Amino acid sequence: MDRATLVNVNEPLLNAPVTLTNCDREPIHIPGSVQPYGFLLCLNPANRRVTHASRNTAAHIGIEAEELLDTDLAQLLTPAQLAELTALYPTLTETPRLLGLRLDAVAGQPFYKLIMHRYDGLLWLEFEPVSDGEASAVDLSSLNVALGQMLAAGSVLEFCQHATDQIRDITGFDRVLMYRFAEDASGEVVAEAKRDDLEPYLGLHYPATDIPQQARALYLKNWLRFIPDVNYQPAPLVPVLHSTTSRPPDMTHAVLRSVSPIHLEYLRNMGVAATMTISVIVDGQLWGLMTCHHLTPRLVSYELRELSLIVGKTFSALLKSKLQNDDYAYQLHIRETQVRLFEQIGRHANFIEGLYQRRPTVLDVFDCGGAAICFEGDIITLGSTPTKPQIEELRQWLRENVTQEVFHTTSYSRHNPAGLAIRGTASGLLAISLAQEPGDYLIWFRPEVLQTVTWAGKSQKAEVHQDGQIFLSPRQSFEAWKQTVDNTSTPWRPMEVQAAQEIRLHLSDVRLKIYNELQARAASLSKLNSELERSNDELDSFAYVASHDLKEPLRGIHNYSIFLLEDYADKLDGDGVNKLQTLVRLSQRMESLIESLLQLSRVGRLELAVQEVDLNELLDEVLELLQPRLEQLHASIAVVDALPTLRCDPVRLREVFHNLFTNAMRYSDKPERQITVGLAPAKVRGPRGTGSPSHYVFYVRANGIGIDPKHHDNIFKIFRRLHAQDKYGGGTGAGLSIARKMIGRHDGEMWVDSVLGSGATFYFTVSKHL
Repeated sequence: MDRATLVNVNEPLLNAPVTLTNCDREPIHIPGSVQPYGFLLCLNPANRRVTHASRNTAAHIGIEAEELLDTDLAQLLTPAQLAELTALYPTLTETPRLLGLRLDAVAGQPFYKLIMHRYDGLLWLEFEPVSDGEASAVDLSSLNVALGQMLAAGSVLEFCQHATDQIRDITGFDRVLMYRFAEDASGEVVAEAKRDDLEPYLGLHYPATDIPQQARALYLKNWLRFIPDVNYQPAPLVPVLHSTTSRPPDMTHAVLRSVSPIHLEYLRNMGVAATMTISVIVDGQLWGLMTCHHLTPRLVSYELRELSLIVGKTFSALLKSKLQNDDYAYQLHIRETQVRLFEQIGRHANFIEGLYQRRPTVLDVFDCGGAAICFEGDIITLGSTPTKPQIEELRQWLRENVTQEVFHTTSYSRHNPAGLAIRGTASGLLAISLAQEPGDYLIWFRPEVLQTVTWAGKSQKAEVHQDGQIFLSPRQSFEAWKQTVDNTSTPWRPMEVQAAQEIRLHLSDVRLKIYNELQARAASLSKLNSELERSNDELDSFAYVASHDLKEPLRGIHNYSIFLLEDYADKLDGDGVNKLQTLVRLSQRMESLIESLLQLSRVGRLELAVQEVDLNELLDEVLELLQPRLEQLHASIAVVDALPTLRCDPVRLREVFHNLFTNAMRYSDKPERQITVGLAPAKVRGPRGTGSPSHYVFYVRANGIGIDPKHHDNIFKIFRRLHAQDKYGGGTGAGLSIARKMIGRHDGEMWVDSVLGSGATFYFTVSKHL
């Protein structure tokens, strides 16, 4: 903001009282008065005569201000001193020049420091008295130590702490603060050097309004402001107005410039009696302030103020590189963590597990409070996060309202009122989409910034005037700042947003790679399945042809063996007859085996003839066919409740029930053989997971000899028998294999539940969607 702008904006307030409502427009650069610890003279550059004098000249040098007007300072200086000043006048600029001199023409010949500059069409001469015993020598060794420590600082915060320590050592102030501005112009105390008995201000935040814009503009022009006594009475200029304008002279660069009464009130409420402030400027922008406080009036010499200013300007010059180093260190942390995280993702078969099972996790990438992985309906949390139902609600909001791949905010509640409930852990969000279809997200959370700021005395009540006016104070400013940052987290930095995008792209690449691998694997499996299907078809064809073609010669062997027994038994001895009878039995068994093999091959070759079947009627047909054998073996079959009507191949299902009933009757040593059949409970599931509601589940239960659990799989293998051929009525050992294959053609499965000696229950499922 240039001087003309300041003048135009503030001129209407020249004669108005300054209040809390208009202090942001107070014309602080043209106060028309000075602080009385020195006195001021303004000269016309053309004739070097006094145009303005501060009212307190009489108190300092015994000469009234009016007596000095339009003089060439002959009342103060000798002709030799006047000649020396006259030679210096043409060299003056806005940058102050210091000259130590004795006012030889004044009674007592006092010593003063003369601070000179040129501005606003005037020559400015500011006189500061030299007090008795004042140290004038600059301690270069301490300055060297200060600069060395600042150069060696490893971080910005350490750098700030060294600077505050050195300024306090140089000036002796009770407290020195480093005050850093945020992007929203609010401020934070990031470093502090103080007396041990003082309340700490480290970590305090203040709203932008604590330092008005016109004050910030002056801080950019004038690096150092000094108030040795906040209770001073301003010494007005004589005359107040500029000789060629309708306003007071512009004191932007004046050391003695009087300050805002609002600012003085602020300092008094803090208990501060003296203060000094040094600007911290980076790339032409006000980064922060070094603020010094003393509880009693304190006049710091100009030399020590200049030494402090050297430290402040050096700090400003070095700060940019320190900030870049901090940024680089954080960026390096992000990069290194990303690399390690990506390595872990690559090592896990399930890439999501690589995000959280081992350190570093996604939580370690950024400075944040917590993180959540929302993937395929599951929510995995790390650190401090909202509850899973709250995260699910957030996920739905993102899905419905956010279209960009990377979304970040410092105040979720400003987008969605539901964010108020989670502000303690998730005022700020950084979310990336994990898929093209919305729903899967990786989310980082930052808490409300107030959750990270503490102040031991914040519960104290505000001080209030009797008329209700609230004092300005650090405590009141802190409360005002809290209102401006309510429901807000620390901002997400551009490097963090960029890193989140890189993580999203990497995860997309991983998912694409997995998808391509699955596609390749699926193609390979499809090829293998085709080859296996062809092989199975060939085997089925071979089994069918072999079993069909073998039946004719086998039948011939069987018939000719019978003929031999009938025609030649009387001509053979007992051993010969016995061998022929064995040949007949073996040919019969082989025919049974071949018939079983033929049936098994037919099951795989023939298509199902699916139709609507009433299972109750089908069972009646099976029971009618088995009735003679049921009576012979004293067996009973009970149907539990009515069975459903379903779509199936009735011939195949009839064979399944026939086989299970026959086995139940065969493998029993009980005098009464009891068999039950019905629908299994809804919770029953097969080994492959088939069951309700997609499948019907049936059972056939018998009180037979039972089956040892170790043989539960073996009994379904072709021609696998658990007993000798001559026990339990023989059999080929193919029936259960055929029955299981028939059920498989119905998109079901068959299994057994049994213990040796305690009967057996066979279960099978049939799909409801045939």
